[in-house]
Amino acid sequence: MAKRKSRKLRPGRLILMITILCFAIGGIASLGYFAYAMSDMPAFNPQALENMVPTSIYDKDGNLVTRVGTENREPIKLDEVPDTVKDAFLAIEDDRFYEHHGINFRSFGRALFRNVTAGGIREGFSTITMQLVKLSYLSPEQSLKRKMQEVILTLQMERHFTKDEIFEMYLNKIYFGQGAYGIQSAAQTYFGKDLKTDNITLEEAAFLAGLPQAPSSYSRYLDSGKSSEQDEQQIKEQYEKDYQLTLNRRNIVLQRMKETGKITEEQRESASSQPLPDDNKMQTTKYPYPYFVDYVTDELIKKYGPDMVYKGGLKVYTTLDPEVQKIAELALANPNNFPNYPADKNGTPQPQGAAVFMEPGTGYLRAIVGGREHTHQRALNRATQYQVLENGSKIGRQPGSSIKPLVAYGPAIEYKGMGPASVIDDIPTSFGSYSPKNSGGGFRGLITMRQALTSSVNIVAVKLLNTVGIQQSVKFAQGLGITTLDANRDGLAMALGGVSSGVVPLDMAGAYGAFANQGIYVKPHAIIKIERYDGTIVDEFKPERNQAMKPSTAYLITDMLRSAVQYGTGSRANLGARPVAGKTGTTDEGKDIWFVGYTPELVGAVWVGHDLPQRMPQAYGGIYPAMIWREVMSKALADVPVRSFRKPSGIETATVDSKSGLLPGPNTPSDHMVSDIFAQGTVPTQVDNLHQVMEVCAITGELPNDYCTDRITKVVVKTPYSVPSSVADFALRAPTSTCKLHTENGIDPATAEKYKLFLPEKPEEQNNQGNQGDSNEEPEQKNNNENWLPETTGSIEKDIKNNIKKAARVKEYTQRYRDWD
Repeated sequence: MAKRKSRKLRPGRLILMITILCFAIGGIASLGYFAYAMSDMPAFNPQALENMVPTSIYDKDGNLVTRVGTENREPIKLDEVPDTVKDAFLAIEDDRFYEHHGINFRSFGRALFRNVTAGGIREGFSTITMQLVKLSYLSPEQSLKRKMQEVILTLQMERHFTKDEIFEMYLNKIYFGQGAYGIQSAAQTYFGKDLKTDNITLEEAAFLAGLPQAPSSYSRYLDSGKSSEQDEQQIKEQYEKDYQLTLNRRNIVLQRMKETGKITEEQRESASSQPLPDDNKMQTTKYPYPYFVDYVTDELIKKYGPDMVYKGGLKVYTTLDPEVQKIAELALANPNNFPNYPADKNGTPQPQGAAVFMEPGTGYLRAIVGGREHTHQRALNRATQYQVLENGSKIGRQPGSSIKPLVAYGPAIEYKGMGPASVIDDIPTSFGSYSPKNSGGGFRGLITMRQALTSSVNIVAVKLLNTVGIQQSVKFAQGLGITTLDANRDGLAMALGGVSSGVVPLDMAGAYGAFANQGIYVKPHAIIKIERYDGTIVDEFKPERNQAMKPSTAYLITDMLRSAVQYGTGSRANLGARPVAGKTGTTDEGKDIWFVGYTPELVGAVWVGHDLPQRMPQAYGGIYPAMIWREVMSKALADVPVRSFRKPSGIETATVDSKSGLLPGPNTPSDHMVSDIFAQGTVPTQVDNLHQVMEVCAITGELPNDYCTDRITKVVVKTPYSVPSSVADFALRAPTSTCKLHTENGIDPATAEKYKLFLPEKPEEQNNQGNQGDSNEEPEQKNNNENWLPETTGSIEKDIKNNIKKAARVKEYTQRYRDWD
């Protein structure tokens, strides 16, 4: 049987078969993907184009506050829109709009090529009709599936409506930033003009046409110039950057208008040379509790996008307390609550202020006021808004000493077992090249943490931060919602408010709320529940909580901050019988001043300062912010029963030595004993050993030499280091130098001059001064100057001082003035 000859498969035929197979598979796959894309495509419904339901915002009791959305949208007929405006939109968005049937295949081919070569969606080919479809029916996601749905719906729309109808709906629907929907509202918002009656210039038309591509970015320059950032140069740079971004976009529109033959080169050049609109003509949008509503609106837009917020018909139930909000707004609008400075070049009152009031237990924001006046929708909210830089970092305002409980005292108690009676030595101290100073320049010596916080002593705060460690302190503050600290950049200056990225009242109120809430931090929030217009629940918000510190730490801080209000820097915030805890903050030259305080019911943070930081001499956190805080709190809590801060278990009371922080020893004077509270397990067990009995020269108070005949025994505080005489408790310290006043030949005149030992006046000098009469000024004490004698406190020290004075006068008289007569 003859063998069958096998046929060889030619290469050309093989390639053809593979190609056919690939096309078949590709076709089947494409059909499958097309079917998948169409499976959940929204049905084309012309009525959806008219469905613009505003969002309703309700207060804590479910009462309607306002609606946002349609109030800032005014429809306009296409023939009422100036030709210049229509030309600008057609040039930049779809120059062949009246020629194609919804799809611009030229743009489609270019975009397809670039997207394929890029391996993903990098360029769109949307026409005006496609944009209207996306706004009306589809989500903003970028995917092939959504694009396919967009194309099908676009073709359907082109069949149902004329080109003019589509263009009119598009101009009335798109978002322009600053809360403006539709071209008419945009013209009113940015220029204060009515498209039907007012003349719109070429540059204004180009500006409007450029906004829809990225409305928030292109309108941002209007707010960045009012940034609350602390560095004027950075504010200027950010504003110029945002301004240039928008200017470039407007000029691109003008260039496209010239290329499409809508304007001449001369017109383009003239329009390009004009500045962008400022906010002087921006339409004032009036609605109740504007800063609170703005904050809620911003939060909604971040999560759901502007389309859902402005036309989705949401029902938003908030934490707003209208009564507290009204009180806070009136307090911030009262010029008597601010230093007297002229308004800035834009007519904005300066200095500005901001305040946030919150329930510490729930995190419910009850009032937000972001400025002394509200000029337009979603204006700069100084109470809540950081400036966000390109790298994602946030810039707020310097907190001054109001940061001390968060980065110094709180961590010292939490991590190091310290407490209100722990003792720190307030003396000149350097940490490398950093030498902090106290306000006023003095030094108090050995003081308790309670005394230091009450008087806002800077050096103590820096020492505490150094003891805890910057990284640990930053971790502690982050647990309280303060996320702008930078351990490497801020360093130990952080303890005094040297926070390069700053803070805002919203975060400070949240952080202090944990002290009032048993150490539990509850993230501030303003929204409780969101529903669709048909009642379907979109979201319900539960408070975000974390145990930021031990309850005992929170209580010890609270008790110390009560002292700061009762008789310290925050005394103007005192509410009488109602317990108040709080802390002031004043930065260098008074550029930022704060008061953050709380009762068991409410916590509030108040900031005052110029938008562009400026010196405010004689302005302190304990004055204006404390006054505002007290005004709001006293009225908001007028009908609320007084109650105390809840005392957790494990709090003990003990008496200790105020110079060592240890249990009183045998040499501890009675006026150096203090009773204070401690967390369980932190009461000291050691006995004071700083107070020691020592013999000193009766005249100089120094260690006696062989020629000091008058000596006394006194109780001194002996530390292993010496301190300068500028320290307030220098006289209590054990002397380290030996007396040089007494010599073998008597009192040394040069040394006496050094000690400024002055003698009684000669009789004739006393007679000459005997009839000077009464004076309101203190007399100059030439001959009774005892300044050489160190400052002392306590009954023991007073007796010693009197003896020294007597001995000094006798010695002076006998040694240097023996022959007056």
